[in-house]
Amino acid sequence: MSTLLIWREKLQKIYAGYSGYILKGLQFLMGLILFALINSNIGFMKIASSIVCTVGLAAVCTFFPMIVMVMAATVLILVHFYALSLPIAVVAAVIFLIMYIFYFRFTPRKAWIVLLSAMAFGLKIPFVIPVVFGLLGTPVWIVPAACGIMGYYMTDFVKGSAAALRNVDAEGLAGSLVSSTKQILGNKEMWLMIIAVMVGILVVHVIRTRAVDHAWKIASASGAVVCLVIGSVGNIVLKGDLSYVSMIVSAVIGALLGLVLEFLFFCVDYSRTENIQFEDDEYYYYVKAVPKVGVAAPEKTVKHITEDTGDRSDNTDDILLTRSLSKELGLEKERHE
Repeated sequence: MSTLLIWREKLQKIYAGYSGYILKGLQFLMGLILFALINSNIGFMKIASSIVCTVGLAAVCTFFPMIVMVMAATVLILVHFYALSLPIAVVAAVIFLIMYIFYFRFTPRKAWIVLLSAMAFGLKIPFVIPVVFGLLGTPVWIVPAACGIMGYYMTDFVKGSAAALRNVDAEGLAGSLVSSTKQILGNKEMWLMIIAVMVGILVVHVIRTRAVDHAWKIASASGAVVCLVIGSVGNIVLKGDLSYVSMIVSAVIGALLGLVLEFLFFCVDYSRTENIQFEDDEYYYYVKAVPKVGVAAPEKTVKHITEDTGDRSDNTDDILLTRSLSKELGLEKERHE
């Protein structure tokens, strides 16, 4: 355990010294995964789905705020939709506009939450989201998480219906608009997962903020189980086609990731918990104090073999000074006589 704590201290020092470079590197990696997922799933426009475009967009977005990456991903999706069918591009643009109105209203500086939510569903680990967001965030994070989930299911619907959407002619344009809107917004699986993630975030956040021992561990496990139960029951009731294996694996990964986050951000020693009571003129205070666990990283020490070099130098200076004074005062001459 002490070795892990030492490594944690080293990582914290490295991050403190190079946080700017680390964050930009993570932003580039996120952009690379995001644009690669989009182009691999709905790459209807060949030029936009090329590797050059994927890497180029990720590199450019690295030097801008995260909201620019969200907008770039939105534009890329709409370009692919337009290459497939104009009606679906129009419907998607309207839905994106509505989502971003809610997003900018509640969490204008949490663009990375939208991206991570969509990426987690794209990587088939959806129940990682409620555990991570519940531990590190607040219930307000539900809004951008829902936006990311809707974006994923919209692209998934277009991917599965590409053949039917491609054959829409001018006469069936209006009918296609209405049909696409109903199918996207009426996706029961999408709303089921939004509810599961929403409830999971709330459960994790509520338990994590309680003054109980091992609150983070309990919150991680509870959130993963709640999401798994909601997803499984909803899938049975709605007769959906969600993969139970994928949900179980996702819940397990979420719980394990919760343990990692606890070690990094909330490592405390519950065995040394103290309950403190004090008062002032108006209130009585009952405080539970839990000490943090921390181990200082060992520092390298260099042993000098010639440690007396400095002393010898000082002695030489003293001898020269004494001789100079003796010469000035005539003592050296008297000594020789």
